[in-house]
Amino acid sequence: MPLVPTGELVARAAAVRGCVPAFNVITLEHAEAISDGAQAAGRPVILQISENAVRYHGGRLAPLARATAAVAEASEVELALHLDHATDMELVRQAADNGFSSVMFDAGALPHDRNIAATAEAARWAHEAGLWLEAELGYVGGKPDAPASAHAAGVRTDPAEAADYVARTGVDALAVAVGSSHAMTERTAALDHALIARLREAVPVPLVLHGSSGVPDGDLRRAVESGMAKINIGTALNVAFTRAVRDVLGAAPSLTDPRKYLTPAREGVAETVGTLLAVLPAGR
Repeated sequence: MPLVPTGELVARAAAVRGCVPAFNVITLEHAEAISDGAQAAGRPVILQISENAVRYHGGRLAPLARATAAVAEASEVELALHLDHATDMELVRQAADNGFSSVMFDAGALPHDRNIAATAEAARWAHEAGLWLEAELGYVGGKPDAPASAHAAGVRTDPAEAADYVARTGVDALAVAVGSSHAMTERTAALDHALIARLREAVPVPLVLHGSSGVPDGDLRRAVESGMAKINIGTALNVAFTRAVRDVLGAAPSLTDPRKYLTPAREGVAETVGTLLAVLPAGR
């Protein structure tokens, strides 16, 4: 099936108070597993490649992007391709030539006024190139440039400031800080659901939850019901992937054929995708 625009999937989910999950791709096995899990569940999802993943692949976006797009086009469910946490405008410019329909531009490390200016320029360029643009306001925990805790004073997204930010930048979606953290391996995050509801009322574009791997099932469902339309998940997949590799190599330490441990790793990721899709509401 041809790639579907991210904006279309998110808008459709938001219209029925559901969500579209966005799963991080680091290797071809990730892309295949996410597609398999989505197809088994019969749910559309977003395949997202981060700037960090591109850096891991030697700074080359095209090989992983084109392989991921090929996996998506072979699927029987609707899949989109998204570039996540891009800080480099040159990388953003490459997205339009490599199958992406959307980009998350991250200027969160800049002072507020410079963040607005850089994001507005990125949004103008993206829209001219036919790309849907997501940005972030507030500091989601777990990133090197963020405060130590997602619960630190002043890190959460203010609704009035968020509305002003969206108006001044022209972004199509907004990732907000409401208590989640990137890279959590335990599901102990405590979300501020009252804040999510206030942001949903204040902001005229879909809301995005980053750091969702650390959020318990009930909180994830409630976050979507409160107004989150795109749910980003990465670490949970890597936990499943790594656990499977460790199990195989622990039982057979002399094994050298990577297919013997990458196959169960891929299956573990696909199972995790299916489990999460059963938790996340598609909408009413």
